[in-house]
Amino acid sequence: MTGWIVASILLPFAGCLLTLVIPRDWIKGVSQIAALLASLGSLLALIVFTMQGKTAGSVDLLYLGDWLVYGVVTDKLSILIGLAVILVGFLIVVYSTGYLSSQNREHPEREVSRRYYFFLLAFIGSMAGLVYSSTMLGMLVFFELTGVCSWGLIGYYDNEKARRAALKAIITTQVASLGLYAATAYFFALTGSLRLSDLASLTESAKMFIFLGVLIAGFGKSAQLPFHFWLPEAMVAPTPISAYLHAASMVKVGVYIFARCLVSAGGAPQMIGVIGSIMAILTMIYGFAMYFPQKDFKKLLAYSTITQLAYIFFALSLSVFGSGLAFNGAVMHIFNHAFAKGLFFLVAGALSYTTGTRMLPSLRGVMGQMPVVGVSFAAASLAVVGAPPFNCFFSKFSIFAGGFEAARAHPLLLALVGVAILESIGSFAWLFWIFSASGLGKPSEEVAAATPLAPAMQAVLVTLAALTLLSGFFAVAWMG
Repeated sequence: MTGWIVASILLPFAGCLLTLVIPRDWIKGVSQIAALLASLGSLLALIVFTMQGKTAGSVDLLYLGDWLVYGVVTDKLSILIGLAVILVGFLIVVYSTGYLSSQNREHPEREVSRRYYFFLLAFIGSMAGLVYSSTMLGMLVFFELTGVCSWGLIGYYDNEKARRAALKAIITTQVASLGLYAATAYFFALTGSLRLSDLASLTESAKMFIFLGVLIAGFGKSAQLPFHFWLPEAMVAPTPISAYLHAASMVKVGVYIFARCLVSAGGAPQMIGVIGSIMAILTMIYGFAMYFPQKDFKKLLAYSTITQLAYIFFALSLSVFGSGLAFNGAVMHIFNHAFAKGLFFLVAGALSYTTGTRMLPSLRGVMGQMPVVGVSFAAASLAVVGAPPFNCFFSKFSIFAGGFEAARAHPLLLALVGVAILESIGSFAWLFWIFSASGLGKPSEEVAAATPLAPAMQAVLVTLAALTLLSGFFAVAWMG
C-alpha cells in the first residue's frame, strides 16, 4: 500500500518535469497518463487498505539524522481524501486538453502550454503529498508548494488583472501560513519530534497554541473570514484551474490540516471549537449575502465555495465538543464537495467555451440547446445544495445531526446549527432560481449561437455528474 501511495505522489511530479523537455505535441498525452497512473495508485491504496480491515497506521520514509522528516499516514481520512484530490486532478487534466484550444470562444489557445501542465501536475502531486503526510514538516512543505502552484496558475493569462490576483492570493495565504510555521516550530520545540501523532501527548495549553496556528493557516487557505478576499479575484484563472482550486486542491488544504490535526491530537481544547464554530457561521452568512449581487457565474461559485468550506469548518469545530457524526460529516463533505463543485465550475467553463461568456444574464435556455451541459448544471446545483439523492445531502445531514448531538451538552450550539440550516435553505432557493433562469426557457442569443463542446470536456462532465450521484453513498459506507 505504501508503494502505491508514494507512486501517487511522485508520478505527477515526474510528469510535470517531463512537460518541460518533451515535444510540445506530447504534453497533453503525457500529462493525462501521469495523472491517470497517480489516480490508479490512490485507488489501489484504497482497495488494499480496505482489504486490510481499514486499520490505521503510518510508514516512515525520510529521516534527517534522528528526525523523521516525511512519512505517510494511512487511515480513513487520508485514503479517502487522497483519492478525491488525485482523481479530480486527473479529470481536470483531461478536461483541460479540450478547454485549452483554439475552439475556446472566451480564451482561445494557439499552442499547448508547458507552464500550464507543469503547474497543474505539480499541484496534484503537492496535494497528494500533503494529504498523506504523517509529519508537521511534511504538511508545511506541501502546504507551501500548493501556494506556489496556485500562484502560477491563477496568473496564467499573464495580464495585469491575472498577475494582481495571483499576487494577492499568494501574499494572503503566505501571511496566514505564518500560523502553521509557528505551530510547527512550537510543536518541535516541545516534543523534539515532527510526528503528527505526538500531538496527542501535549498539554491542553500547548494544543491551544498549535491549533490556533493551524486555524489561522486554514482560514487563509480556505478563504474564510478575515482572509476570504483573495478567492473571488482568483476567478481570472482558466476555469479548469478554478475548478481544481475550489473542488479538491488549494481551498481544501485549510480544512484538511484542521481535520488531520484533530485526528492526530485526539481532539482539541473546547475554545478551539468555540472559535471555529463562530467564525464558520460568520463566514457562512457573509458568503450567502454575497450571492445576490453576482452576475459572473464563476464569482457566484466562488462565494458558494467560501460558504461550503464554512460548513466543513463548522462541522470540524462541532466535533471538538464530542460529536463523531459532525466529524464524519465534515470528512464526507470534503470528499463530496470535490465532485459537486468541480462539476459546477466545469459547467461554467463549458458555457464560456461554447458561448464566449460566463455572465448569467446572457445564459438562458441551456438545457434545450446543450443537454449535456444543462443536465450537468442541474446535477451540480442539486448536489451542492444537498438535495437527495445527490452526494452533499449525506454529508450535510451528518453535519446537522452532529450539530444537534453536540448541542445536547452545549445548548448554545443549537442557535449556530439553526443559522446553518437557514443558510442551507436559502442557498437551495437561490441556486434553484439561478438554474431556472439560466437552464430553462428560450435560448438567449449567446446560447443559441453556441459552438460544439469538445469531446474530452463532455466526457468529464458526464463522469462528474455520475459521481455526484454515487460518491455520497460510497462516503457514507466508508466512514461508517
